[in-house]
Amino acid sequence: MSTDLTAKTPAPAPPGKDGAASGGGLLQLMLDGMRRNMRQYGMLMALGLIVVLFAVWSDGDLLLPRNVSNLVLQNSYILILAIGMMLVIIAGHIDLSVGSLTAFIGSMAAVLMVRNDLPWPVAVVLCLAIGALAGSVQGFFIAYLGIPSFIVTLAGMLLFRGLTEIFLKGQTLGPFPKDLQKIANGFLPEVGPNTNYHNLTLLLGFALIAFVVFQEVRDRKRQQEFTLEVPPAKLFLLKLVALVSAVLVVTLLLASYKGAPVVLLILGVLVVGFGYLMRNAIIGRHIYAIGGNLPAAKLSGVKDKKVTFLVFLNMGMLAALAGLVFAARFNAASPKAGLNFELEAIAASFIGGASMSGGVGTVLGAIIGGLVLGVLNNGMNLVGIGTDWQQVIKGAVLLAAVGFDVWNKRRVGS
Repeated sequence: MSTDLTAKTPAPAPPGKDGAASGGGLLQLMLDGMRRNMRQYGMLMALGLIVVLFAVWSDGDLLLPRNVSNLVLQNSYILILAIGMMLVIIAGHIDLSVGSLTAFIGSMAAVLMVRNDLPWPVAVVLCLAIGALAGSVQGFFIAYLGIPSFIVTLAGMLLFRGLTEIFLKGQTLGPFPKDLQKIANGFLPEVGPNTNYHNLTLLLGFALIAFVVFQEVRDRKRQQEFTLEVPPAKLFLLKLVALVSAVLVVTLLLASYKGAPVVLLILGVLVVGFGYLMRNAIIGRHIYAIGGNLPAAKLSGVKDKKVTFLVFLNMGMLAALAGLVFAARFNAASPKAGLNFELEAIAASFIGGASMSGGVGTVLGAIIGGLVLGVLNNGMNLVGIGTDWQQVIKGAVLLAAVGFDVWNKRRVGS
């Protein structure tokens, strides 16, 4: 691994304006830009192709407003886990316990709310605190005692699964309060006049479009100020149009059904918050540093043990949130909840651009990877592909994503 903590990119072609090649047409310009930004655009293109494929294959059923809404609800807890898992992998670790911790928190929520009639807001706070405590205990063993994360979280996976069975006594426990169910299954309220669309969803969608444009333009200007390589202007505009179009289409689809799900708003807050933390906050740069090159990070004064501890504490809290969302969605806590959730979250992170060696990845990439898996699951169900072949296809997609990462590293390094 290189001691340079910033991503290395090959030198750009002789520039015209904004680094664009002086000769050649738009197609050549786009191809050159995409070759230099393969990791950034590869999974976005893959997601787009998968959506188009299953939209055609399912005769448009994939993009029906009701199905798009269900797609969000069905994958919300995996996307929450993928955000935390991406940070863990960037830091150079792995967490195998999140599926069992999700089930354990669901069982705790059921015991507190169903058996003991504790008010649901108090129970939610307690469950988040328990999740943070579980993550911090694992983080302590990993960061301060030096036990590998694979071993610690494997032990956690077994421990939390056993505790779930003990608390639930092998039975399903429910139902949960209706207000809690609305977090996982509810939609934003109707406001304003009748427009045949959900007005609040439209407003939030347009605000998101404005934020995306502002963020992309600002990031490009900052990169230019520091004389970093930026994509050609025409490729940047093409990317911006694609992003705005995607957000607009999803907004209109959701607004034409029941509006944006409440859990989508929670996801949006998490993506913006953790995205800012990883891009702009000191702790975010330190997470990249210890994953990219731990000895160099230590020499630079990074408190690697503290950072690792906080990463696992955060993972525990997000696993608790995912457990609450999952239990509320199905209105019951089950001993079998959360099975293979850790594998789905890990796969989403690697498909979204994380590297096995650490130091690489983005929060948005985790969301894209989770959506790739979610659209694959949903699309294959719509066209009647059996669960046996679904596992084969998802395994092939994961292998292809990791293989692409290895190939891309060799290409850039050559």
